[in-house]
Amino acid sequence: MSARFDFENIINLLSSDSLPPLDLWQPELSGDIDISIDSQGVWRHCGDEFKRLQIPKLFSRILCREGDEYFLKTPVEKWRISVLETPFYFIHLQKTITPKGVQLTFVSSTEDVIVLDEEHPLRVEINKKTAQPSPYLMVRSNMEGKLSRNVYYELAAMAEIDESQQKAFVCSAGKRFYIGDI
Repeated sequence: MSARFDFENIINLLSSDSLPPLDLWQPELSGDIDISIDSQGVWRHCGDEFKRLQIPKLFSRILCREGDEYFLKTPVEKWRISVLETPFYFIHLQKTITPKGVQLTFVSSTEDVIVLDEEHPLRVEINKKTAQPSPYLMVRSNMEGKLSRNVYYELAAMAEIDESQQKAFVCSAGKRFYIGDI
C-alpha cells in the first residue's frame, strides 16, 4: 500500500495562526509529492498552479528545509517537494518610522510578514556574468525568500550611499544592510 498525502488532515492541523513546532516532529520520509515552487514563489501541483491562495499559505507553514531539500511535514508525514530557487517570494514592502527608527517590513506571496532585522537579514548575490543582483531575505529555519524585482527597486530607492565604500545600504530595526555596489 503506497502512502497518500492527506490534504484534509493538513488543513485541520493548521487551524491556528501560529506556526507549528516542525522541529519537534520527526516522521519518516513518506515519499515525493508532485508539488513544486517556482522562482517567483508560485506553488504548483502536478504542474498546475494552485487556484486558491489558502493552500500554498497553509503549506508554507509546514514547509521545512533539511540540507538542500524541502519537505512538507506533519507529526506523522514528511513529503519531499521541489523548490526551484527559494520557497518564499516577497511582493510587498512597507517602510515604517518607529520610536527605534526605520523598520522595513516585507510580505510574501504566501502572506508571510517579515521585518528586516538581525534575525531576518538581507543577502544580495551578484550574478558574475550579468552583474544583476538577486536579493534574499531570511524567513525562518534556514529558509529564504527572494525579493521581487519591484520590491528590490523600492528598496534601492531608499538606499543610503556610502561613497567611501561605493556601496548602497538600507537601515531597518537599528541595523544596516548591504543592497549593492554603486
